[in-house]
Amino acid sequence: MNEILFILGDVPVRTSAVLIGFGALALVLLLIIAIVIARSGRRGTDMATAQASRADELEDRLNDMMRAQAEAAGRVDAMGKALAGRQAEMARAVSDRLDAVTHRVGQSMEQTTRNTMDSLRVLHERLGIIDNAHQNLTELTTQVTTLRDVLANKQSRGAFGQARMEAIVQDGMPKGSFAFQYTLPNGKRPDCVIFLPDQRPLCIDAKFPLEAMTALRDARTDDERKLGTQRLRADVMRHVTDIAGKYLIPGETQDTALMFVPSESVYAEIYDSFDDVIQKAYRARIVLVSPSLLMLAIQVMQQLLKDARMRDAADQVRIEVMNMMGDVERLRDRVSRLGSHFDQVSEDVRQVLISAGKIGKRATRIEELDFSKDEAAAETPRIVEPVEPTVFPPQFARKIQAGE
Repeated sequence: MNEILFILGDVPVRTSAVLIGFGALALVLLLIIAIVIARSGRRGTDMATAQASRADELEDRLNDMMRAQAEAAGRVDAMGKALAGRQAEMARAVSDRLDAVTHRVGQSMEQTTRNTMDSLRVLHERLGIIDNAHQNLTELTTQVTTLRDVLANKQSRGAFGQARMEAIVQDGMPKGSFAFQYTLPNGKRPDCVIFLPDQRPLCIDAKFPLEAMTALRDARTDDERKLGTQRLRADVMRHVTDIAGKYLIPGETQDTALMFVPSESVYAEIYDSFDDVIQKAYRARIVLVSPSLLMLAIQVMQQLLKDARMRDAADQVRIEVMNMMGDVERLRDRVSRLGSHFDQVSEDVRQVLISAGKIGKRATRIEELDFSKDEAAAETPRIVEPVEPTVFPPQFARKIQAGE
């Protein structure tokens, strides 16, 4: 009976407090009724009867109210029990939900921990890869710095271009078909010459206009780009003029010379942006080549040398074939004479066999002592089947007849 029915604000309302409130209300009503009866008794006896009847009615109503209060108390008690059961069920449900949530949170945290560990392991591996890449980048930076230092010096840059050209020529051309720093009849020495089938050397000279190209690429304003363009055009044309004047000797060298640019990017920039320079170089019979184009030209020249060697070898082969045909004719004559000798030997063997047959016949007659027949009959020739000579085996005889 002391259970909490509901909470009003922050104050819990219990069953006993509700019952006490109903009792106090009943007492207040009785007090009010008594006061009303006391006041109404003064009005006279006429109203006493009415008051008595009203008191009876009030009493009946009070009884009804008491019964309603009892019913309300029972209902409140039942409601309290129902609320207590529902509260217990709700507590169990909340406990089950909390257990389920705790289990899920634990699984989620375990899965998250596992994923975090995997991510950390992958991150550690990637950090190792990044560390290796950083080391490689550091080494590459050192190499690029070294290469930049090498290319900053004009002599070192020329040696770099010449070394790259020599590597390409040595890899593609056979020995003896090229020479480095070869002295021409005019005393000039190109970086490389290649001896073509007519024995006139094809001159190749390495040039690397890096300073002008760097100035053009570093230009930020129109005036700087214009100055860089003019400088690059002037440098390339100066190299073309030098090669044409030094290494093109009529009747001594080939009519064309190669200017080797050891950088594909520099060659592409010249070829794309300076078409007038390329055309002037062609008219001066100077061909600009990059490393890839030089490889292609080397392959073409290698094929030309191979064709020339094949033509020379074809003449020698034709001479040897003619000599071999003469040897075959002499062999045929000798085999024919050897065959006639074999025919003569076969005839001689046949005659010998005939004589042997006659001797055998006479020996038989002597053995039988048959001398009654006349001598003429004895001398009658007897037909003897010719016997093939067996001096040589049949296989050897067939080979001789076939001329083998």
